[in-house]
Amino acid sequence: MVTKILNAFLPHDDRDAAVEFWCDRLGFELRNDVGYNGMHWLTVGPPDQPDVNLVLFPPGADPGVTDDERRTITEMMAKGTYASLMLATKDLDGAFAAVQGDAEVVQEPTDQPWGARDFALRDPAGNLIRVQQLP
Repeated sequence: MVTKILNAFLPHDDRDAAVEFWCDRLGFELRNDVGYNGMHWLTVGPPDQPDVNLVLFPPGADPGVTDDERRTITEMMAKGTYASLMLATKDLDGAFAAVQGDAEVVQEPTDQPWGARDFALRDPAGNLIRVQQLP
């Protein structure tokens, strides 16, 4: 039986922008930075959850991906339709203030009809990130 999510993956195309966003703005820690041929695989995660990892990877690095697929992935990332992630925080307004101005805000903090309060933004690679207030 599966009991835990260990790693989740999101594409990135700029190592420095990814570290700035995920570590400096959202407060994740950089756990691994592996470079190869100008590409970087980064592992970040919340400091209080050492066994939960977000792996930021160069999306075109897989040798099984064709040039056409790489172009499609690049186009989808630019539109913000390739990948998404839901995060949570005890301080939604503080988290929003930390990222405001450095990220494309999709939705400001909002009380949703289903009861949650959240906001949405895009990380530097275009991934849709939603952040929800913890009770």
